[in-house]
This record gives sequence, C-alpha cells and structure tokens, in this order.
Amino acid sequence: MNCLKKLPMRLIANAVQRQQQCMSTGAGSMPPLTFLTDDEKMMKETVAKLAQEQIAPLVKKMDEEHKFDPSVVKAVFENGLMGIEIDSELGGSGCNFLTTILTVEELSKVDPAVAAFVDIHNTLVNSLMIKVASKAQKEKYLPKLAQEYAGSFALTEPGAGSDAFSLKTVAKKDGDHYVINGTKMWISNSDVAGVFLVFANAKPEAGYRGITTFIVDRDTPGLVVNKPEDKLGIRASGTCMINFDNVRIPAENLLGEFGHGYKYAAGFLNEGRIGISAQMLGLAQGCFDATIPYLLERKQFGSEIFNFQSMQHQIATVATEIEAARLLTYNAARLVEAGAPFHKEAAMAKYYASEVAQRATIKCIDWMGGVGFTRDFPQEKFYRDVKIGAIYEGTTNMQLSTIAKQIKKDYSS
Repeated sequence: MNCLKKLPMRLIANAVQRQQQCMSTGAGSMPPLTFLTDDEKMMKETVAKLAQEQIAPLVKKMDEEHKFDPSVVKAVFENGLMGIEIDSELGGSGCNFLTTILTVEELSKVDPAVAAFVDIHNTLVNSLMIKVASKAQKEKYLPKLAQEYAGSFALTEPGAGSDAFSLKTVAKKDGDHYVINGTKMWISNSDVAGVFLVFANAKPEAGYRGITTFIVDRDTPGLVVNKPEDKLGIRASGTCMINFDNVRIPAENLLGEFGHGYKYAAGFLNEGRIGISAQMLGLAQGCFDATIPYLLERKQFGSEIFNFQSMQHQIATVATEIEAARLLTYNAARLVEAGAPFHKEAAMAKYYASEVAQRATIKCIDWMGGVGFTRDFPQEKFYRDVKIGAIYEGTTNMQLSTIAKQIKKDYSS
C-alpha cells in the first residue's frame, strides 16, 4: 500500500479501470497490450472498412497526381477521423489516444499518405490545441479542426531541422498584434490546411526560451504556401515551404504561454512520434498482408513458394518483428493515456517500427520477385513510402540519442 501512495491518483484509477475491463473478459489480472475496449475495436473496424472501400480504389490515382481526392478528405472528416480526441461537445469523436494510434495504423495498411494527413492533424495540431489553448481558442478552432479543415504544424525551417530550436522565424510585438517574418520548410498538410500552428521567436535575445507558438489562419495576408515538394513517397500528402512576410495576427492568437514554444515542440513531437510508429507499423502489416496470399499461390519447382523452409524462416522473422513493433507502439500509447513518462518508449517505438517497416517492405519485394518491382502491385509504393519514417518527426539518430540519454539518466540517478 505504501507504494500506491507514491502514484498519481489518475494512474491508480487507470490501472483499476484496465484491470476491471480485463477481469470481465477472463484475461487475468493484467490486460495484454493488444487488448482493446469495445470503443477502440469499433473505431478500428470502422477505419479498416473505410480504408478498403473508399480509399484503396483511389490510392494509385492520388499517388500519381500528388494530391488527395476530395472524396477521401470528405470521408475522413465525416467519419470523425479528424477530431478523434476532441470532445463531442466541440464536434469531435471524444476518443482516447490509442484510438488515434489504431486509426493511423489501419489507414497505413492501405495508404500511408492518408495516414500521415490524419496523424499529423490529430497528434500534433489537435493535441496541442486541446491541451494548451484558451477556452475561446478551443471554441473557435476545435469544431473547425474536427469537421471542416486540416491543421498544420509549422516548426521546421531550412536551417532548423533536427536542431529545431535554432529557428530564425521571428514574431515582433506591435501594439495588440504580433508581426511574423520568416520561412518554414517541409511542412506537412500545408497544401490543404486551414490553420497553422507557427513556432516563432518572440524574444530572440532569450535564445530558444523566446520561442512562442501562434495560431495563424490560412487567409492571413503575407502568408504564402508554395507548391508541394516532389517527394519519393507519401506523394499525396502535401509538403510545402511557407513564407511569412509581415504576417500580422492579433495578440490573442498566441497559443499557450509566451516563451513555451520550445516545450510544446519537444513534448508534442514525442506524442507525434508514436503516431509515426503506428504509421510504420500499419505500412509493414499492409505490405505483409498484400504479399502472403501471393506466396501461397505462386508455385516454383512444383510447390507453393511459401512452403520452402528458407522462405518460412524469413516470413516468420518479419511477422515477429512486426508484432514486436506493435507492442512497443501500443505500450507507448498506453503510457501517454496513463500520464506516465513515455519519451524513451516513444523514441524506441518510432525507431524500431521504422526499421522493421523498411526490412519488411524490402523482404516483401524480394519474395514477390519481378512482379514486386512493378507498379501493378502495392509493394513498390509501400517501399517508397517507408523511407520517410526514419526521417520526419525526429530522425533515427535523434531517437537513438534520446534513448541513450534516458538510459544514462536512469543509471546515474
């Protein structure tokens, strides 16, 4: 009992709730990581059905045209996928964080580009607004983010990638307004976003402690979104450079606390990394699922390819790695829900899932042989899409550094 006194009450409540859910299913005293509540199962099934029926037929077209079909954007909004954790009173679905992760995973099995659109909107933009916005800001923007338009997280700059806190975009106070000048680069969702969460230094002499977050509407004069980059993968997901030329916004559009932008960037990117691990997990599973049936039908030397022992060992290895990535991802998500520390676990999930997804897509093309090298099958698109997982929202090396720093801290304390 003494150890329980050291735990936050919400952790105790969460543990009790999970234990009760598990006991009702006869699963034992502790739930498995893959145990889902009825609501989580329902959303997972809904998204899987949506992905197969409304997104899958358009994947190739969207990839070739480098943009989302309007019907797909409409579908994700109408099915509540753009406001997963937003309260129902504000037009959202009112679900938990794992539901967001399950949604991203299911979408990624069909199109990782659509998954990126939904993931960034939910885990970065919506999440930051939910947790730090004022009541007035929530009432103004959250209903629109849930039902009308996408949001974009404008942090990265030409000279500020992994070193995000070296950004040069500035926000100067001018009466009851701020004037923003600078350039952002590699900004996802920017081609279709209706609002941007912009990180700018409002007190340059304070260094990174001057970084502050601002809400900037798309139609604000001086904000220019350039044409999308011509990318290797997730081509339908728009990634643009944004210029801010004397962009004037009211002071009430400052989001959260002045000078806390660096904290928000670091903290919410940690949650976002779990979303990227879910994207890579779903991508790996989707590629695997598209490949195994072919191996069970294709015959060589008088037998299905799947039956050769060397093939079975490779298939079993990849399947095991995908499941391990799933456990890391779900565990990190559950830690977020429990209010427990999760930064190391999020980094581990993103690092491992992106590595596994790369191995899985390479193996699947190997197993498919020549047809896997053509655009007639989905494996080549999964192969192109997968590379971004080791780059955005923190490169693999950055994840490894985060993990190592936490290990050092754990053993030094």
